[in-house]
Amino acid sequence: MLAFTKMHGLGNDFVVVDSRGVAASLDEVHYRAIGDRRRGVGYDQFLTIEPASNGADAFMRIHNPDGTEAGACGNGTRCVASVLMAETGKPSVTVETIAGSLVCEDAGDGLVSVDMGPAGLAWDKIPLAHEVDTLSVALDDAPYTGACCVDMGNPHAVFFVEDAEAIALADVGPVIEHHAMFPERTNVEFVQVLSPTQLRMRVWERSAGITQACGSGACATAVAAVRRGLAERETEVILDGGSLRLAWRDDGHVIMTGPVATSFAGEIDLSRIGR
Repeated sequence: MLAFTKMHGLGNDFVVVDSRGVAASLDEVHYRAIGDRRRGVGYDQFLTIEPASNGADAFMRIHNPDGTEAGACGNGTRCVASVLMAETGKPSVTVETIAGSLVCEDAGDGLVSVDMGPAGLAWDKIPLAHEVDTLSVALDDAPYTGACCVDMGNPHAVFFVEDAEAIALADVGPVIEHHAMFPERTNVEFVQVLSPTQLRMRVWERSAGITQACGSGACATAVAAVRRGLAERETEVILDGGSLRLAWRDDGHVIMTGPVATSFAGEIDLSRIGR
């Protein structure tokens, strides 16, 4: 049996498995079956807590519902950090990921902050298919063009629009995700500027589709808005599931603050997952 906890940050939901004691042996079939929202548990990302190798409090491995591994998950990091802080009683923990080590803090009132590290702005860091100014990236034969592209441990293409609610996200999201400009595919954000300190964002996540919230996407959105001269360095990003506070510091690091919640816990009989 595989014990798990179902958690979420603003509706961005996760299956969290602690694999520090007994390692969980899962493959793509398991991730796909558990991620099925009708026949499985359902999740935006599957998070496995593993022993850290660099002095961090724990290592967090991230899988998408299609079984692919991801490098970053901001809301998921905050959820795992809340587990580690409750376990240790520490007000601050470090979560190691394949994209780097992230320092997280208890921000009070049920909120957790995470230092997502510096935003990557170079075309080959994101990565893009060829050298281009990442402030405005032309996308040939795409329904939208002029993306501001940002790396937050995973790739993001941010589009500023007059009305984020009017975007047919289910139609245009997968087209842009798989565009030839993005060799590793991309997350897609459509953003409406409500004020210099308030942005409305909707997201199509790479491999997951439309989600209620995306922490790394909110970080990319805040960075892109500042780069375009549309927002201040401290701003609120309003997602379908609620709001996150973002700060793009002068040293390039992006700090994200928001709530975390536990939905339920359970066990999965892996022997019942068909092949």
